[in-house]
Amino acid sequence: MAVYTIADLHLSFGTDKPMDVFRGWENYTERLEANWQKLVEEEDTVVIAGDISWAMSLTETKKDFTFLDKLPGKKLLVKGNHDYWWTTKAKMDKYIEEEGFTTLSILHNNFYIADGLALCGSRGWFYDAETDADMKVLKREAGRLGMSLEPAVKAGFEPLVFLHYPPIYNDTECKEITDVLHQFGVRKCFYGHIHGGNAARRAFIGEKDGISYRLVACDHLGFMPLAVL
Repeated sequence: MAVYTIADLHLSFGTDKPMDVFRGWENYTERLEANWQKLVEEEDTVVIAGDISWAMSLTETKKDFTFLDKLPGKKLLVKGNHDYWWTTKAKMDKYIEEEGFTTLSILHNNFYIADGLALCGSRGWFYDAETDADMKVLKREAGRLGMSLEPAVKAGFEPLVFLHYPPIYNDTECKEITDVLHQFGVRKCFYGHIHGGNAARRAFIGEKDGISYRLVACDHLGFMPLAVL
């Protein structure tokens, strides 16, 4: 059993918004599928850290979810800023069950255990939030991250955190998020959202104050899921 992660799949099988128009994304779904098939086993778990589907509603995700469901392993889905289809966890759980998707689960205000690790996470928010509206969302996301981490840590599991937004970027730290990571003794944090070479060069990849941070946007990883250990 192994745990992997990847973010920003931006699937569009049910919508007309292919990512192939961007440099480096040519035939990306075929490349992603081939890499995934070579690496991931049925008993493994893959955390997909946001921007999963371009669908605008939950029902529009069907073709994208079907693509994911057929890939090996259990997939945990985290909300990204472009996941406009995202709704309440109860509605998403019901939809997944009704459509017969057996390998998809929603990671939202909760955690999952895999390979003895607690897989926790939240969308996060802008690292440089300044407006009252942004700060309100940021505090809510920090609270959701805490809701994911607290029961996992109380149960005695080592937590790994998966965010969509980077908690550190361009030398700016989102303290509202990193304070939660430190509060619960997180040692590894994986995030997405950042695309392209210029943007990725400003992403923080490495260790700071005892926490290791890693960018896992799929184009940055060459469309290959990353082992978390």
